[in-house]
Amino acid sequence: MQTQNPFLDGLGRLATDAAGAAQGVRAEVEGFIKQRLEKMIADLDFVPRDEFEAVKAMALKALAENEALKARIAAVEAAQGGAKQNEAV
Repeated sequence: MQTQNPFLDGLGRLATDAAGAAQGVRAEVEGFIKQRLEKMIADLDFVPRDEFEAVKAMALKALAENEALKARIAAVEAAQGGAKQNEAV
């Protein structure tokens, strides 16, 4: 059974308008929070992922080159040590 009570109709419209306003406020607060978080993260000077990966690759390459040079030095020192032993005999 539906009533024609203007008070209840007004109350229903008020509740509907309040819900719409609350959604608008919620969206505005979410936007504000997102904006503040993005600014805070930008201020922290984090390195972007692609730059991090590039530097990581360079470090791994330098480490591999360092290991190769260590092996070459050891080979040269072994050859010089063997030559010195032959001269002493």
